[in-house]
Amino acid sequence: MARVRIDDALGRAAVSTVQAIAARRGEGAGAALGASVDRSTLALAVRYTLQLLAEQAPGGTVEVRVPPHGAVQCIEGPKHTRGTPPNVVETDTATWLALAVGDLSWADARASGRVHASGQRADLGGQLPVLRIP
Repeated sequence: MARVRIDDALGRAAVSTVQAIAARRGEGAGAALGASVDRSTLALAVRYTLQLLAEQAPGGTVEVRVPPHGAVQCIEGPKHTRGTPPNVVETDTATWLALAVGDLSWADARASGRVHASGQRADLGGQLPVLRIP
């Protein structure tokens, strides 16, 4: 089953909403989650940024999971098709959005334990951020 691509204007608007709320609080994009960002806007922002990651780093070697909102496979190399993939990145919604927009570096997220990455190719440092909204 093919995924329907999220429209860029709609996706950018969701990410901008999260960032605007965070800015009003003087915090990064991921910190806005405790504020008045509704679940559907958060889900859209996560799915859109995951979509961008998959488009910018196509492939099937690494599975990036942001439960409960979404997951994508990305990065060129051996494609995974069944069972638990050997290269997995998993994080929470706040951390993913902060990574996706550049409010948090990959190195800092890994060092602080906010990202779980397993497998030799489970490194997104070269692919992030996927979106910057002024």
